[in-house]
Amino acid sequence: MSDPDLSNVSVNGPAANGTAEEAPAEAQAAPADEAASQLEALAAECSRLERERSEINDRYLRLAAEFDNFRKRSEREKCEAIEYGSTDALKAMLPVLDDFERALKTDCTDPEYARGMGLIYQRMADALKKLGLEPIETEAQPFDPNLHYAIDRVEDPDIEHDTVAAEYQRGYTFKGRLLRAAMVRVAVKG
Repeated sequence: MSDPDLSNVSVNGPAANGTAEEAPAEAQAAPADEAASQLEALAAECSRLERERSEINDRYLRLAAEFDNFRKRSEREKCEAIEYGSTDALKAMLPVLDDFERALKTDCTDPEYARGMGLIYQRMADALKKLGLEPIETEAQPFDPNLHYAIDRVEDPDIEHDTVAAEYQRGYTFKGRLLRAAMVRVAVKG
């Protein structure tokens, strides 16, 4: 087999004599316009994807913040439930404590019985105090509607206006929170 003669073939095109026919200007402009429109389409797609990524990232950050807030709130509620879970039990014990106080104020003929009642009351009061129960001081204190429940008013020139004159039922706080407001008589100026 003989090799074909390739000396007349031009590297730049099919013309053998070295004079290439020039392509019309429209044919060269068409691929440039097409490339520009593709570039614009790609830029628009890139911009759209960037906005979408930004929106998804924003939603993710918001969701992460909401979850973190939920976790903190749940933890705080759980701690409060543990800390203040005995509130209902203490509220149920307050009438018993009130009965002990009334019983200790009555006269008793048997001093040993009165002493025993006093010891039981003191032991119960100490146990409740260890749990966080604190009595509200009322006598000669300024009236505070957040701590006192006024059920009576009395005109008394010897006591300052809006001062607690008498306590009908003791109030209590539990670990700094109001458990029961004190029922009081408030002095007013006439």
